[in-house]
Amino acid sequence: MNNIIAIVGRPNVGKSTFFNRLIQRREAIVDSISGVTRDRIYGKSEWNGKSFSVIDTGGYIKGSDDVFEHEIRKQVELAVDEADVILFLVDVEEGITPMDEEVAKFLRKVTKPVILVVNKVDNGARAKDAVEFYNLGLGEYFTIAGMNGSGTGELLDKVIEVLPNPVEVDENEEVIPRFCVVGRPNAGKSSFINALIGEDRYIVTDIAGTTRDSIDTRFTKFGFDFNLVDTAGIRRKAKVKEDLEFYSVMRSVRAIEHSDVCIIMVDATRGFEGQDQAIFWLAEKNRKGVVILVNKWDLVEKDHKSTKAIEEQIREQLQPFVDVPILFTSTLTKQRLIKALEVAVEVYKNRAQRIATSKFNDYMLKVIENQQPPALKGKFIKIKYCMQLPTPVPQFVFFANLPQYVKEPYKRFLENKIREYWNFTGVPIDVYIREK
Repeated sequence: MNNIIAIVGRPNVGKSTFFNRLIQRREAIVDSISGVTRDRIYGKSEWNGKSFSVIDTGGYIKGSDDVFEHEIRKQVELAVDEADVILFLVDVEEGITPMDEEVAKFLRKVTKPVILVVNKVDNGARAKDAVEFYNLGLGEYFTIAGMNGSGTGELLDKVIEVLPNPVEVDENEEVIPRFCVVGRPNAGKSSFINALIGEDRYIVTDIAGTTRDSIDTRFTKFGFDFNLVDTAGIRRKAKVKEDLEFYSVMRSVRAIEHSDVCIIMVDATRGFEGQDQAIFWLAEKNRKGVVILVNKWDLVEKDHKSTKAIEEQIREQLQPFVDVPILFTSTLTKQRLIKALEVAVEVYKNRAQRIATSKFNDYMLKVIENQQPPALKGKFIKIKYCMQLPTPVPQFVFFANLPQYVKEPYKRFLENKIREYWNFTGVPIDVYIREK
């Protein structure tokens, strides 16, 4: 699981610009996810061979200074609780403000690495002005210009230096699948787990302080053996349209990154809304297996066409990744709950399958021969060899003489042909074109 870097600070100090700089400076493993807090809350980056997740806490509450202080303080506390390294961003143009002092006062008490970052330092005069920020009592600071990237390299070197070392995995330790249950509040996540284990063991809310470890459940009934991970619900803030609550995103990022398959619970009485879609893309961008459960199906008025109509509506919103299992469940009547687990296990196996290179070439080269990549600028593209990469998730590489001329539509064609012949239902796959 990746380390998490949280960017905190008051509004308008350049956090989002800096966030975009981090995920775009190097070739991002996963692009920022659309639909999550100003479209820029969560992304992945890599520096010197070490990957990490980046959270932009944002300044998103409009109101009095008291409201600002309350919301920023809450975000800093949550970031400290979940992140491995905190980047405290301040603005050299405005100098130290009372809100900066409040955030710094709190950060001086934490035990996790806190790095003070002075933004908008794009000339020598401003570099001298940055000395003022020693008064925040956080010691060493780094100067950057988020707009043009100046100073970012030195900062990232420091970030890599203070990141905790990854936990070593005992090769002899038994590895079992991890399925996380995610979705909005009241979609039936905890009820789903309680119904499976046969007791009301977990009451999960959005209250800060609920930890991932306390809501892990090893499930060994009915011939299954895996960990179920319950998560706090993801919901919109009451007065901010299409914004995900910061706390819920932090929890779900941790749970999704630490899982193999994501079981997305959808409230059938509300339908598949924008928030459900954002959760789906969070899992897809992390290349996790996905199963969608339309829960509370017993509460919906329906006829013989209802399931097909809802499935079509959901798949329309999931394009182009539509090869995803969708089941209609009820935790109250326990309808299709065991079936949901069977499908999740199947998706896990799909994600782990490996295709022999000879078999892959035998099939795919015939497909390519029948449907050659379209010529571009008078150039004819030839693909002579392909293989599955030895990676934890399904990735395939096709070697061509002119890979730069192979466009996305043909990559999607190759992906669809792979899915037609091999079962990768519920699993995102990557197709790369490389020079032979």
